[in-house]
Amino acid sequence: MRSILAVFAAALMLAGCTTARTSEPVRTATEQLLISAAADRAAAQLSLGIPKGTKIFVDTRYFQGYDDGYATAAIRTQMLKSGLELVDDRKDAEAVVQVAAGALSTDQKSLLIGIPQLTVPYIPVGNSVTVPEIALFKQAEEKGVAKFVATGYDAKTGRLLATTDPRYGFSHNTNHTVLLFFSWASGDIVPPGVDQDSLSFRTFTNLLPGSTN
Repeated sequence: MRSILAVFAAALMLAGCTTARTSEPVRTATEQLLISAAADRAAAQLSLGIPKGTKIFVDTRYFQGYDDGYATAAIRTQMLKSGLELVDDRKDAEAVVQVAAGALSTDQKSLLIGIPQLTVPYIPVGNSVTVPEIALFKQAEEKGVAKFVATGYDAKTGRLLATTDPRYGFSHNTNHTVLLFFSWASGDIVPPGVDQDSLSFRTFTNLLPGSTN
């Protein structure tokens, strides 16, 4: 019994001394991958049926947001794959393709069986200590969501040529933790040939004999 308590106490000490994130960027790398993967999947579904070889200008005025750069590039790439020719000057275009985003962000949810991080006050008044999270089981899921729509019209007359229904793209990444130390990630934000665990920080399981990470 004493040995079990000793191991548990050591676990608390390690959990309290370990931190994974040391900076606060606007987007973490995982969030960027979630959004870009969802954008790729939504963009790949945009098909207007405009004849191949048509010179088009992609109008992105209604496609604004922090992550619009990669997303609009994915849409432009899809237009090229469809056989359309891109022009940088609207005056040179035979058709204009107006694109808009109804969603381009992430959602998060988590399940914790254990004790959440707590701040406990102590005497003298005004002092406190942070008790780290104790996760017997934890599942933290993030989803990337993209919703795109495209409308093509004649550059000279403004006549409608084609439009798409909203196209959706989704991605997900889930981090699992069992008994404080044992953690792994699963998701679809990297290709099958890329090690998904490369997105996760080293954990106790990586230190076990025979570990290749």
